[in-house]
Amino acid sequence: MEYGLIGSKLGHSYSKIIHERLCGYKYELHPLPTEAEARAFLEARPFRAINVTIPYKRLVMEYCDQIDPRAAAIGAVNTVVHRDGKLYGYNTDYMGFAWLCSSRGVEFQGRTVLILGTGGTHNTAAAVARDQGAARVLTVSRHPDPAKGELSYEEAARSGAQIVINTTPAGMYPDVGVCPLDVAAMTGLEAVVDVVYNPARTELLLRAEEAGVPVTACGLEMLVAQAVYAAEYFLDTPFADRAGEIRRGSADLRAEILNISLVGMPSCGKTTLGRALAQKLGRTFVDLDEEIVRAAGCSIPEIFEAQGEEGFRALEAAQAARFGKESRLLISCGGGAVKRAENVRALRQNGVILFIDRPLEALTVGGGRPLSSSPEALRTMEAQRRPLYEAAADAVVRNDGTVEQAVSRALAALDNLFG
Repeated sequence: MEYGLIGSKLGHSYSKIIHERLCGYKYELHPLPTEAEARAFLEARPFRAINVTIPYKRLVMEYCDQIDPRAAAIGAVNTVVHRDGKLYGYNTDYMGFAWLCSSRGVEFQGRTVLILGTGGTHNTAAAVARDQGAARVLTVSRHPDPAKGELSYEEAARSGAQIVINTTPAGMYPDVGVCPLDVAAMTGLEAVVDVVYNPARTELLLRAEEAGVPVTACGLEMLVAQAVYAAEYFLDTPFADRAGEIRRGSADLRAEILNISLVGMPSCGKTTLGRALAQKLGRTFVDLDEEIVRAAGCSIPEIFEAQGEEGFRALEAAQAARFGKESRLLISCGGGAVKRAENVRALRQNGVILFIDRPLEALTVGGGRPLSSSPEALRTMEAQRRPLYEAAADAVVRNDGTVEQAVSRALAALDNLFG
């Protein structure tokens, strides 16, 4: 291959999307499950340039004829260029992480920085923090070595750190919902950065947002930035507008992979608009109510009759959790999905939420919907739920005209959110 990525597992990598869109060359994902396979590949050198991911960022250094001083100091190489029969190793993760922190306003000068994890990415984050003036850089491990000054997670919560950086895979797809550190118990936090990019909001970031931490950031922009820097090494040519390439690449990637969920009152048009938007955007459409019926093996009125609203909400929460962690979906939610905070969190972890706002007088009474059986019930429901819709939504889409008009408004809202 000419260009590509090696690592033990690459099934959910976005690198191919980024590089091919950025430069137009063919970029291959080349999984190497075992160290023996990785060594054989590196000995054969069948490439022009490659990126390297877990767990081979240190192993690859053994095969490089020349290593950039910064990569050598960090102890990890993630970009290798095959030039004139020699392998040259670089670390663009450093530049990508520095870009992410700078773009989000993370200020290291004089701060105590807490880094979760002890792998290669830890060293990269630590190097950036120190180079930008951090007063202290503390390391947290599940199995801390006191001789190295490592902290347990319990000790970390009492460290007084202003910045937390997660470099572990905790909370990464498909094992979402894992949060190794109790950030809510940490006073004075200024920023929480998670190098995980799938989902876009890990449980750690969700909890940090809920705790009011001013800056939270996932690793998606770091991924794009390091790819831009790597492509410059690949092609031995700098981009004329590197910053623009990173911004555009990040926006394009968000627009391509993040879910879009629609919330709103029963009969507000979520299903109709959802199907139309899914077709325009090339996404898989998911109707949560249909998935609930499929899982339960009976209709929604039958679920309400047998299990009551609480039983139905439990089934709804299970489906929100199931689909909320996936990517590239257009999800139409039931009218009451926002009544449970856990559903909103599940939908926000890897996507954006649009509130489809249809005038009360245009909503349908009845129609097999157990909770909107009369005009009075509908008015009461709308008054109760509107604040929940508005709080959950990243944008509001007015649906008071034609379907085409509402679709156009939704697309404009998404352009603003992703751009």
